[in-house]
Amino acid sequence: MNEIVRLVLLTGGLLAVMPILLLITLVVACERMWLLKRTINAGSRIHAQLRRIGYGNAAGLRELAEANSKTLQGHLIVTALASRGESADELDYHLEEEIMDSMPRITRGLWILDTSVTLAPLLGLFGTIIGMIQAFNVLSQHGGPAKVTGGIADALISTGAGLLIAIIAVYFVNYFNSISARITQQLELIKVMLINRFHTHGLTDGAPESSTTMAQARASELAGARV
Repeated sequence: MNEIVRLVLLTGGLLAVMPILLLITLVVACERMWLLKRTINAGSRIHAQLRRIGYGNAAGLRELAEANSKTLQGHLIVTALASRGESADELDYHLEEEIMDSMPRITRGLWILDTSVTLAPLLGLFGTIIGMIQAFNVLSQHGGPAKVTGGIADALISTGAGLLIAIIAVYFVNYFNSISARITQQLELIKVMLINRFHTHGLTDGAPESSTTMAQARASELAGARV
């Protein structure tokens, strides 16, 4: 215990900040891991269910929205059903607004990890510099090289602790940025699928017209035009 207190005092108290910074980094990383993994898994499930619903099935979309109303992707379906957009462009604007509103919930807390990546090594380096200053003061006052080298070695513990925290934080930053990008891609894909289901054949509770029926109608129009 006395050795820990000595090291903390040697680095001007900055070494005591390292465990706190590490704890904050791990807490934020665990919270983001739980939320983002749950979100991306829900997106994969909703995407698969949305493909099975097909076109022109309003009742199926409502059931899907009710079953997933607490997810970001479910909110997107609720927005599509609530939208009064008469064109694909208007619906696109409404869904894009919902996606942009969801982004802060996806990226929340990541700035703390970014800060840890930068701040931890700087605090460690600063603590090492303070320790080296104290070690060289010993040299100037007592002329003891052994004490100087020992003091410098102890001061480098601060740099090592800062680099360790930065390595942990940078891994989580890159990992969460990757997951956030995948979630955004999921939301954009679901947006396109919803626009297609609303406006490709028109959203009705009945089955959409088959391609044969549409071709026959087009042929009749052309025949009428020739007459």
